[in-house]
Amino acid sequence: MTKRSNPLDKIARDLPPGTLTWIGLRSERRGQVTPVERAKAIAAKGLEGDHRMDKTPGSARQVTLISEEFMQQIAHFTGLSTIDPVLLRRNLVVSGINLNALRHQRFQIGEAVFEATALCHPCSRMDAALGKGGVAAMIGHGGLCARILNTGYITVGDRLEVRPKGENLELF
Repeated sequence: MTKRSNPLDKIARDLPPGTLTWIGLRSERRGQVTPVERAKAIAAKGLEGDHRMDKTPGSARQVTLISEEFMQQIAHFTGLSTIDPVLLRRNLVVSGINLNALRHQRFQIGEAVFEATALCHPCSRMDAALGKGGVAAMIGHGGLCARILNTGYITVGDRLEVRPKGENLELF
C-alpha cells in the first residue's frame, strides 16, 4: 500500500522564510519561563536548559512554537493589547510564516533542523494566564510541537526556512 502524500508538502515548499523572534526555557515543569537570546537545540532531546530535554528521548514535543501572528489573534480574542510570550509557555516565537502550513514539515532555524509533529493545544492554565476565555482564544492558534532532527545553535533573529522532505539529514 502506497503512503498518501501530505497536501501540505507542496504548499510548504513555497512558504517564504520566517524569523525567530523569541526563545524561552523552563528549568522545571510549571517553572518560570526564562527568555534567552541563544539556545542549543539537541537532536532527539530538546533545548539545552529546558526541562523537556530530560523527558522521553525522541518525544514529538521536544520544542513548542507559536507565531507572533497567532499571538495577535489570541490578544484580539481575549481583549488584551499585547501578550508577553512568557505567559503562553512556548519555547519559540516566530514571525512571518504560517505555522499551520509547517505541520509535518522539516524546517531549519539557525544551525538546527526540526520537524513539526502536531498542533500544540492550550492547557487549562491559559485561563489563569490570559483571563477567562484564554483557552478558547488559543484554540487553533496554539502553535506547533516539534522534534529536533539536527543539533545546532539557534539565535533570536535567525531565519526559519522549510527544508525539502526527501533531503538526507545526518541525524546527530
